[in-house]
Amino acid sequence: MKLFFFAIGILLLIGMEIARVYYIMPFPGSQVEDTIQLAYFIGNYIWIFRLIGVGLIFYPAYTFIKSGNLVVKSTVIAILVFWLMVAYSFNFRFLADKMFYQPEQKILVKSDKNKIFKNQLVIGVSLNGESKAYPIEIIGYHHQVRDTVGGVGVMITYCTLCRAGRVFSPTVDGITDNFRLVGMDHFNTMFEDSRTKSWWRQVNGEAVAGSLKGKSLPEISSEQMTLGAWLNLHPESEILQPDPLFLNQYKGLENYDEGKTEGRLEMHDSASWHDKSWIVGVAMGLSATAYDWNDLLKKRVVNDIIENEPVVIVLENDSSSFHVWSRLVGTDTLQFSIGKRPGNLIDQKNNLWTWSGECTVGTLKESKLRFVQAYQEYWHSWRTFHPNTRKFSSGD
Repeated sequence: MKLFFFAIGILLLIGMEIARVYYIMPFPGSQVEDTIQLAYFIGNYIWIFRLIGVGLIFYPAYTFIKSGNLVVKSTVIAILVFWLMVAYSFNFRFLADKMFYQPEQKILVKSDKNKIFKNQLVIGVSLNGESKAYPIEIIGYHHQVRDTVGGVGVMITYCTLCRAGRVFSPTVDGITDNFRLVGMDHFNTMFEDSRTKSWWRQVNGEAVAGSLKGKSLPEISSEQMTLGAWLNLHPESEILQPDPLFLNQYKGLENYDEGKTEGRLEMHDSASWHDKSWIVGVAMGLSATAYDWNDLLKKRVVNDIIENEPVVIVLENDSSSFHVWSRLVGTDTLQFSIGKRPGNLIDQKNNLWTWSGECTVGTLKESKLRFVQAYQEYWHSWRTFHPNTRKFSSGD
């Protein structure tokens, strides 16, 4: 009977330590099923499982070690050491926030002191007359960076396994909170708030487990483009610089912008509509549409309608920066194409428009197109969280 209780206790101790991390980290098979509630339950009650396990093994382990049988004594000690090694690994090495740390030094500078290459991708935010740019190869390691833009607290987030950048207000029911990286759900970064310990998806800011389940963080408008394109639109912008303490960690994401990393989870599939293919996703109301990146590279301009809203998707000359705007200006529905001069668009009325969405020549001069939030993502990520997505094709 002592052996039975010892075996059950050890299996419980080791199994719960592994399960607590396995379900919320990208281990083989862990991100496929809807196990987030189970993972949350185990995480919340892990100390109860530990106490039960220790209670089951304590007396049997004591008697086995005190026995004169050297084989039994050595075997039990070896099993206990193995359990301690598992507990250490899954509490201090494999947890998300033990692998990816927040920046110690948040360095933002103007363009004259900037060391980030102009062709690197950034997540740009502009609020109340202030603009800031956050390179994705920096925030991709940290997963989130907290800052203030135009007097507004912001939470800049990025998930490299989804290729998804989002910016949120870190407020829940009017209360500003702190968030830590806790793991992943369906290969999407997940955060835990400090107040209620609820878990939040990065891709949409929704709480998926805990007392705040169903709540959502307010999203703040952002754009992804090259730093050069961002500075053309916002020349006074500040740019986040690498934290000197994490230079080696940033090297793991070198060339991530271009999709040239070798990791299976962060690779780029150059084909269309494969799991790791790039798309531009737009969600409006109950509808979502995905635009193949290869198609955008060929066309540069796509005119479409989503939820009865005429929209235009535009890829700049650098083949990296994109914009999505409404095509409605007053009572006019415009149809766009690339202008003859580099760096502008033209509509069917021969009005010229810049990459900032402003009309500079024509009858609509000084008009500005309305911004539509859009994201560049991996196709597998977008369809996971927007299962009813329409795949745009040229015949639409």
